Amino acid sequence: MNVLKANNHGIALLITLSIITVLIAVAFELNRQTGASLSRSGAGRDRQILQEKIESGVSLAMLILIRDKEQTEVDSVQEDWADPEKISGYLGRAGYDDDELQIEITDERARMQVNALVEFPAGREFDPVQQQLWLRFLELFLQQQDQPDTATAKEPLEPEMIINPIKDWIDSGDDDAITGLSGAESDHYIDQDPPYKCRNGPVRHLSELLRVRNITPERFFADDENAGLGDFLTVHGLTPAANNPQDFTYGGRININTAEIPVLAALLPTGLEFLAPEMAAFRKESSGGEYLYDLTDPTWYRQVPGMGEVEIDTSLVAVKSDLFRIRCKARHNQSSMAARVIVRREQKKSGKWKCRVLRWQYE
Repeated sequence: MNVLKANNHGIALLITLSIITVLIAVAFELNRQTGASLSRSGAGRDRQILQEKIESGVSLAMLILIRDKEQTEVDSVQEDWADPEKISGYLGRAGYDDDELQIEITDERARMQVNALVEFPAGREFDPVQQQLWLRFLELFLQQQDQPDTATAKEPLEPEMIINPIKDWIDSGDDDAITGLSGAESDHYIDQDPPYKCRNGPVRHLSELLRVRNITPERFFADDENAGLGDFLTVHGLTPAANNPQDFTYGGRININTAEIPVLAALLPTGLEFLAPEMAAFRKESSGGEYLYDLTDPTWYRQVPGMGEVEIDTSLVAVKSDLFRIRCKARHNQSSMAARVIVRREQKKSGKWKCRVLRWQYE
């Protein structure tokens, strides 16, 4: 193995990756600090080692995603990147056990695109199809999250009480007109402590939604009993507009092969949300170690018992993805570290595939 010098910031990582037979065997050599790094405290060295393990884990995850794209066209829960046991096997071949390094890869296209709620590039009006999707989703989500408070006589929120403020947070060029009775523009937010202004543009980071009216930490984050609103949303997925590549839009298609049950329920027509668990189970049915059903056709759900006549809006669904969320957790001695990384899988001019990091956040 070649040993690369650390860069001027002393945090470069040496990674040598090789693919052996049909499985990926990855050998990593952690880049050791020299010179001044030798005098660092034990805690500082532990942190550096943890960062290097995280970087190694993310590199392995990206390699798995690249290999997947070279072998298959669709993305689903049936693939190696979505299988915890196979991920653990790859880590074992790289010399890590489950207590030392953990990787989870999820499809960002399995989530609802926040900015798709508004039609871009104009950025002023609701996308009507997305609006209905959000109404169905929040109707179910708020029923689970909010219960009538008998002590204060407060009733659960209506879906519009979240949808309208999100729309006002995103939209622009409307002279700060408030959407419905529950919307909120800057006049509402400047009365907060501390005061702030409405974005009037696309949401850039998911946590930004915590600044939007009626989206509280209790609703946004998961707890021991319920998933949080943030678990089902993404802000990634900007694409060039069809008519003018210099403009942008947000497609908002959801990968029906990877979406979780609450999102599948929102895709279904009102009154049929009870079929979502059946769809999720259908995707993973197997026999003798082989999956039984092909998920290439976006109408595969009609094979699910009781769904032969069901229609899901084709403008909402996809079976491929190019955006993934990698969550990596490392342990060393008594310390631990975790990171969440968003990557886009894209093709180089050479025809080979790569993963480009869009966001890297330590947790």
